[in-house]
Amino acid sequence: MHDHPLEVGEDATTFFQPRGMVFVTMLWVIALVWLLCRGLYVLLLLALGIRPTAADIVTIAESLLVVPVVAAGLIVLVAWNRFGWLKSSMKGLEFGATGRRGVHLPWSAIASVGLRRWGPFTELVITPTTMTAVTELPGPGRRPRTLRRESGPAFLLDVGLMSPGPTTLLAELHRRIPSRV
Repeated sequence: MHDHPLEVGEDATTFFQPRGMVFVTMLWVIALVWLLCRGLYVLLLLALGIRPTAADIVTIAESLLVVPVVAAGLIVLVAWNRFGWLKSSMKGLEFGATGRRGVHLPWSAIASVGLRRWGPFTELVITPTTMTAVTELPGPGRRPRTLRRESGPAFLLDVGLMSPGPTTLLAELHRRIPSRV
């Protein structure tokens, strides 16, 4: 799926964003936003005293059916091979947010992991013990996503649509991260 320098053995677990799930989620989000926009447009027309004709209503209905499908399809096509991913193995953790270059961290260099937000917008926050342990992987994409905090920088990874799922992913990471007692 991804060509990355970390050699993963049989113990590797890979998490990824299925394209179909991304398409369906984008379709519903875009459809709801577009419905709201078109509804506000009709309300504005009515407030101005303009009554929509039958042709206007047909055009609005057509746009409600076509625009979300086309927009979601374009988004998936543009990001086709650049969706978020995460690999967990004995050698460490590799991950890449959608459209971003990957990062490798050995398990000993991970201070903490946690989830924030909910649903399809869930993000994994990965805090390294030190940025010197971070290896940015070569490849296309922008720099990895980071969150600046008082305790130091952390990496952000979009995991809300990952398969098997954010809670399974977090359980896998907690299983592998060495405890700091």
